[in-house]
Amino acid sequence: MRVLVIGSGGREHALCWKLRQQHPEIELYCAPGNGGISEYATIVPITVDAIDQLVGFAQDQHIDLTVVGPELPLSLGIVDSFQAAGLAIFGPTRLAAEIESSKAFAKDFMQRNSIPTADFRIFNDAAAAVQYIATCTLPVVVKADGLAAGKGVVVCHDRVQAQQAVIECMQKHKKVVIEEFLEGEEFSLMAFVDGTAVLPLIAAQDHKAVYDGDQGPNTGGMGAYAPLPHFSASVIDYAVENILQPTAIALCKEGRPFTGILYAGLMLTSSGVKVIEFNARFGDPETQVILPCLESDLLSLFQACVEHRLVDVGELIWNQQVAVGVVLAAQGYPGAYATGQVIGGIENAIKQGALVFHAGTKKIDNQFVSAGGRVLNIVGTGPGLITARNCVYEAVAAVQFEGMHYRRDIAAKALAKMVQKDIAN
Repeated sequence: MRVLVIGSGGREHALCWKLRQQHPEIELYCAPGNGGISEYATIVPITVDAIDQLVGFAQDQHIDLTVVGPELPLSLGIVDSFQAAGLAIFGPTRLAAEIESSKAFAKDFMQRNSIPTADFRIFNDAAAAVQYIATCTLPVVVKADGLAAGKGVVVCHDRVQAQQAVIECMQKHKKVVIEEFLEGEEFSLMAFVDGTAVLPLIAAQDHKAVYDGDQGPNTGGMGAYAPLPHFSASVIDYAVENILQPTAIALCKEGRPFTGILYAGLMLTSSGVKVIEFNARFGDPETQVILPCLESDLLSLFQACVEHRLVDVGELIWNQQVAVGVVLAAQGYPGAYATGQVIGGIENAIKQGALVFHAGTKKIDNQFVSAGGRVLNIVGTGPGLITARNCVYEAVAAVQFEGMHYRRDIAAKALAKMVQKDIAN
């Protein structure tokens, strides 16, 4: 069987790693890939937005299944193009993916379908939005209406900051969403979806802010861990039954049936679970900590969705491990960042028992060098959170490149809660 994975980040590295681990017999390709993915897949030098070239490659190489990692090609209609060419592909159509590609559509969709979310206003005029900022309750959240690589959200604690965020958003996007600030604990819940059939993964928790203590600007994600043993099963069940399932049903009713991974970014508030945002694909860096815990056959799950028989798949099987992932970022990230820094210590991190997923690297003259803002994902696993955290941070200490920075508190809040309950290990 021939499988093509589209993307070049840590998420795609994790997908290729899991597919190769479970199916050493398949012919695996990745476009455009990165420095580390070549260990598991044949690298195809086609960018994710070159849809016609990707279709042509899949046709020429008789690809049996394509798996889309990032949001950009989904928003450009890659699934529609592959399906029109008679090619099997895992991911939502352009219309279904609009639940991620347009924040304004997603908020209106949630409102008309009674999906719990923060109160909001949508503006297509900067002056009107700035005027609204002058009267709204603080803090307030300003969101760009469009794809922004995880960095289009600004939590504003004063009106000047909020007004500036609006102006900056509307320089690049036609609309801006201004919404109520939700207080509580955030978590990510993804599910395989095939029409109205929903099969949830374990929940994970991302760490968006660049610095320890959730300080600094938002990033694409600085680390994650899974599962969330300090969350009750009832919270997860509620989110599946009252958010994911109704969303899948409503998308079908609105003529946008969803096939692929539906990702809900959620907040557990004092008044219940509410949606922060939806994504239409695997999360990054959540995928890197969820897949090491998965025992069910990933390829079979992709096929079940594409062939519209997910309803026949039983519950997913997990290995009872905890995984903690830490992102090693380039100097300057999430702003302008340096590239081309030689990376050392990767093999030492692996020898210490960690998984190393490349997010932004190239291999030049048999050396890995940095080629992105998020450079590496180091993942530690273990029977409990303490063991997994110790593993990952010991491995992180073995890696070095000029300007490298990372958060030292991934999963720290959860650990504190778990220690209080004596369930950390």
